[in-house]
Amino acid sequence: MKHFFPTVLAALAFSVMAPAQPYLDRSLSPEERADDLISRLTIEEKASLMMNSSAAIERLGIKQYNWWNEALHGVARNGSATVFPQAIGMAASFDDELIYEVFTAVSDEARVKNQMAVDSGKPIRIYQGLTFWTPNINIFRDPRWGRGMETYGEDPYLTGRLGMAVVRGLQGPDDSPVRKAHACAKHYAVHSGPESNRHSFDVSVSDRDLYETYLPAFKDLVTKAGVEEVMTAYNRVDGVPAGASDLLMNKILRDEWGFKGLVTSDCWAVADFYEPGRHGFSPDAVSAVAAAVKAGMDTECGEAFQFIPEAVSRGLLDEADVDRNLKRLLIARYRLGEMDGINPWNSLSADIVEGEEHRALSRKIAGETIVLLQNRGGVLPLAKDAKVALIGPNADDAEMMWGNYNPVPKSTVSLLDAFKERIPDLTYFKACGLLGEDVRPERQDNSFMNQLLTLSEQELSEVAKRYAISMQDIRAYAKRQELFNQSFSPMLDVDAVLASLEGIDIVVFAGGISPRLEGEEMPVHIQGFNGGDRTDIDLPTVQRTLLKALHDAGKKVIFVNFSGSAIGLVPEKESCDAILQAWYPGQEGGNAIADVIFGDVNPSGKLPVTFYKSVDQLPDFENYDMKGHTYRYFEGEPAFAFGHGLSYTTFKYRRARIKNGCLVVKVKNTGKRDGEEVVQLYVSRKGDKEGPIKTLRGFKRVFIPAGKTVTVSIPLTPETFEWWNGSEMTPLKGRYTLYYGGSSDKLRKKSYKLK
Repeated sequence: MKHFFPTVLAALAFSVMAPAQPYLDRSLSPEERADDLISRLTIEEKASLMMNSSAAIERLGIKQYNWWNEALHGVARNGSATVFPQAIGMAASFDDELIYEVFTAVSDEARVKNQMAVDSGKPIRIYQGLTFWTPNINIFRDPRWGRGMETYGEDPYLTGRLGMAVVRGLQGPDDSPVRKAHACAKHYAVHSGPESNRHSFDVSVSDRDLYETYLPAFKDLVTKAGVEEVMTAYNRVDGVPAGASDLLMNKILRDEWGFKGLVTSDCWAVADFYEPGRHGFSPDAVSAVAAAVKAGMDTECGEAFQFIPEAVSRGLLDEADVDRNLKRLLIARYRLGEMDGINPWNSLSADIVEGEEHRALSRKIAGETIVLLQNRGGVLPLAKDAKVALIGPNADDAEMMWGNYNPVPKSTVSLLDAFKERIPDLTYFKACGLLGEDVRPERQDNSFMNQLLTLSEQELSEVAKRYAISMQDIRAYAKRQELFNQSFSPMLDVDAVLASLEGIDIVVFAGGISPRLEGEEMPVHIQGFNGGDRTDIDLPTVQRTLLKALHDAGKKVIFVNFSGSAIGLVPEKESCDAILQAWYPGQEGGNAIADVIFGDVNPSGKLPVTFYKSVDQLPDFENYDMKGHTYRYFEGEPAFAFGHGLSYTTFKYRRARIKNGCLVVKVKNTGKRDGEEVVQLYVSRKGDKEGPIKTLRGFKRVFIPAGKTVTVSIPLTPETFEWWNGSEMTPLKGRYTLYYGGSSDKLRKKSYKLK
């Protein structure tokens, strides 16, 4: 990556014509400039700067800014940009180095887009700034949670490792005098559904679960990666809204971890403090604002902070608290170069946005995200001249592949596109819808219109306002009509499907679910789905029926499952010869999947979540106690285990040894193809009956040529043996079992004593 620090240093050093006002003097520190500017502001002006839509202060030459921007897996909601795989898919790569490359590319595109907005001469609006509310590092505690696809899985260590890579890629080099962009660790903390009651739900967990499961990734991003922002969650924690929690925001975040950056609310979360039917924490908006600001909330996504002046005048809030929080905001704006118009990355060409290099990167990481769950009889990879049919509701659905919180690319390669490129005379037809006829009656009501408006919201230039929308407005989004047409798919006609497949032995079925069914607080209330969450984890019945019929007819069935969460695939283990978990793989996903199916890429993805057999294996959705949740505490047998993922080759692990503070193990590729393996290290503490069965504490992705052996070293650090001791996280002496291998359910073990 190019660095342009000399230009910046020259700009910072240039003080021959330094303005008289200290807040405009670039030779002063951001802290000094912020102090001076605050001294010149009225309380009303201060309040206006602390909302996500930060007003211009024209009398002082302060520009308008908007803190709200999104980059979950690409720069979203601001024209075309490269769409990388959904976050949960990237987690399956277990490749923090490649994820760093991805988010370096994302921040490059972000800088280009921001500069274009600046060059337009218009004020910075929503989705045009440099402050990105990503990554989502909540723990994917339960597969029913709709927003779990935005996370990096169910494991705290994996989430922390990959989340740090996101932060470092977005924010740029630490030694740059100007921050490239802001990342934001969200949603702090203890937040993982349900979506339907997130504005009123109260979570209470043990200290051990809090510190060993829900907080470690946040701590990693704050103390190791230097994340600039933290977003609080909607829910309450122990009776207090997360955005007003002294425990979370001060005692832990700022005092224990030393966080110096910004805290922002989730959107309209402060209103949840007082609005009827929500938290009931504050009697009115003014009291809610006072509670949030005193707790350390620096900026609010919403409009409640307009009541800051009234809170001060009523004696509910000290202006010194306002100044303390505002200072953090202003320092951040100075350090971004935004206040001074400094951009060390202004030589980046607009051609990089969704350019050839970034699309190739999207294809590369999409290939690493694909998990080969099953490959009975070695049916994959397919021969180049195989006579194959492609069917299924997700085979030709570009928007499904984008996931949620997504950019909108200029072009997308669907699985159908990729297959047509390889097989000119391909047999293709849809065969069934995602849900079949069971969705048809529900779509007769207002949920049809509500979902249309929800989907269109991403393309509105400002969503922080209310709009009157007419039928003419809806017609403007006619290009999205296809989203709803496929919900009205005809009833499954198995006989017709089989007749169309006569003479074809291999059928690739592209199915699963869709971001239109799972996601954030959605108006979806149909069988199996509720408000963005899922009520069961089964594959929709129409698809399950068709897969069984194909199997019974003697077809070789390759099932490509698209979903952002685990599906209970027990029947499919019988009806399908091969199963690929493709997640929502981004704009190059079709190519990436075809690369794997036809053997150009050897699959290497590993599950970042447990694939349970059914919801019968799960505790209650609202139960945040970790017992029974995730591979760390689940004692049953899953359909597919955390860390599972097959290859077109095989690997053999030798006996490990401890050397120079590392677990050292030799791994041999015993097959005939080169391949990549993710070597995983799990730890359990002997005698710890309340602790996890085992927990990931290290991994390393390695390339191993066919027939070769590599030596893999995974460091054993004090953090490897860190646990909650009743008052703090600390390494605990004693006996441990170290588990190592290529999946959490197929491990060798070694005893270890920490002295």
